Amino acid sequence: MSHTPEAVILKSKKHFHLLDGLRGIAAIAVVIFHYMEWIKPDISQNFIGHGFLAVDFFLCLSGFVIAYAYDNRLPKMRRKDFFISRLIRLHPLVIIGSILGLIALLADPFANHAEGYSLAAMALIFLASMLMIPLPVMEERGFNLFGLNAPSWSLFWEYIANILYAFVLIRLSRKTLWVLLIPAAIALVWVSYSAGNLLGGWDGNTFLHGGVRMSYSFLAGLLIFRSGWIIKNKLGFVPLALMLSAAFFMPWHSQNWITESLIVLLYFPFIVALGAGSALSGVLKETSIFLGKISYPLYMTHYAAIWMFGHYFTTRNPTDEQLTWIIAIGTALMIFFAWLVMQLIETPVRKYLTRKRKEKLLKY
Repeated sequence: MSHTPEAVILKSKKHFHLLDGLRGIAAIAVVIFHYMEWIKPDISQNFIGHGFLAVDFFLCLSGFVIAYAYDNRLPKMRRKDFFISRLIRLHPLVIIGSILGLIALLADPFANHAEGYSLAAMALIFLASMLMIPLPVMEERGFNLFGLNAPSWSLFWEYIANILYAFVLIRLSRKTLWVLLIPAAIALVWVSYSAGNLLGGWDGNTFLHGGVRMSYSFLAGLLIFRSGWIIKNKLGFVPLALMLSAAFFMPWHSQNWITESLIVLLYFPFIVALGAGSALSGVLKETSIFLGKISYPLYMTHYAAIWMFGHYFTTRNPTDEQLTWIIAIGTALMIFFAWLVMQLIETPVRKYLTRKRKEKLLKY
């Protein structure tokens, strides 16, 4: 995915509705995984312990969607216009997520981790978060690259991927992309082997792991589109959603690094190719459209509440039955909140910025 349903806004092109739906399933998996990180710090004991692989699926889908949306358009555009389009699409939620993260930090009823930070330090952390500048200084938050909104780390790498696409990758042939994909795959396997998994990229210590994960998956997505690897099928939404979810729920084992490598190297590209080749209609089509629309808002707004849940969990010791209800209801409320943010803030802001941009262009 792009973290964004770019294809949906290109009205003259085919809509990959099923891919939008899979994007939403992956975003929900991330939310549940983040809940369970607090409950089961040892993710090998976590029933959705591979939920973090959703990021690799996002990045593969992003490569496919960006190539689909811009391979023919970008050579006729100014790079400046491409970057403005991407900023209008991505950055409002970066800012919204930063604001929510700051509010949660200051108003958390179960903890006050804002203590110990001067006003200047908090201002710097907040500014870095809004400008997508990695600043892993919050020790109590595991030295996240973006302490106020941890999921922004993958958006940072998506920004890097977009820059590389505009300046370099758009010019490269399929053969050259294959040449680049091979060392990217080797690097991915090495990271998985040396770390034991592909969880890294979100903190200062594993910063470069994020770059490796982005490099392979984004290139794979580009190649799927440029090579025409769209597999026509009649599987539909439910079977493909189950296939994708299986990657997140698979159990841990002694050779986990091999399994994760294969999932990212082969399985996710295969699902993208299947998703692009399967059509939807009726209720499932509408469901997929909805899931696609709320996927990015959900991904970028849920973590403020996750921090508050974590502090509630560690200070109140809820029962397993209570936790089941909290996660189920909390996830539903987060989806609803993401929809509200999209409807009331993000979409109006993007429409306003797009309109102002068009008005400015008309003046010249």
